[in-house]
Amino acid sequence: MSQRGICSRREADKWIEQGLVRVDGKIISTLGTRVDPDSSVSIENAARQQQQKLITVLLNKPVGLVSGQPEDGYSTASSLIVRANHYPKDKVPHRHGASHRNLAPAGRLDIDSQGLLVLTQDGRVARRLIGPDSRIEKEYLVRVTGRIDAVTLNRLRHGLKLDDRVLRPARVNEIEPNLLKIILVEGRKRQIRRMCDLVGLDVTGLKRVRIGQVRLAGLPKGQWRYLGQDEKF
Repeated sequence: MSQRGICSRREADKWIEQGLVRVDGKIISTLGTRVDPDSSVSIENAARQQQQKLITVLLNKPVGLVSGQPEDGYSTASSLIVRANHYPKDKVPHRHGASHRNLAPAGRLDIDSQGLLVLTQDGRVARRLIGPDSRIEKEYLVRVTGRIDAVTLNRLRHGLKLDDRVLRPARVNEIEPNLLKIILVEGRKRQIRRMCDLVGLDVTGLKRVRIGQVRLAGLPKGQWRYLGQDEKF
């Protein structure tokens, strides 16, 4: 079910136990039941209603917050998801009373970086953004110091290795002096900073401005909004 993008593994286990999953039209209520890979899998309306209550939020994370697990002396990005920081121009105000429990970051954004961070309760969203087969683009504006020339840009675009693994090709352009636009389809730990270090550039500022088709746009720093039902990554 997770591989087919129906739900997360946790949701699948819960719904199977609740008798909300059908395989080839038959209710399956035992965890670990083996089925044919070509079988038809569907969920009951009650499960769909549970999914509809799951929320995804977009946060403009400031520098100085960790995106994932708490660290000594630093707050987490999720601590900003409170009513006082809700973007007043949010187009989805009807979700204002939704529960914000168990929001987890779908991807990392380093403590020294700022910009668009996705937090979600929906395993389908998380898998699309950070699953092993994800090819969702992430766009960054990166301020650097150091020499930028054609050779440097070409090395950043393709051929670099981190942790003995060749990186996927990236789109890299200098859009103004010492300001790079970098588009990745992967998210290795501190990837852009490490890439720049390999070509002799020092990153002085890093901001993520887009994930897939969703842009940071005018969302103010430190504020968040709901992902609209018409928005797709």
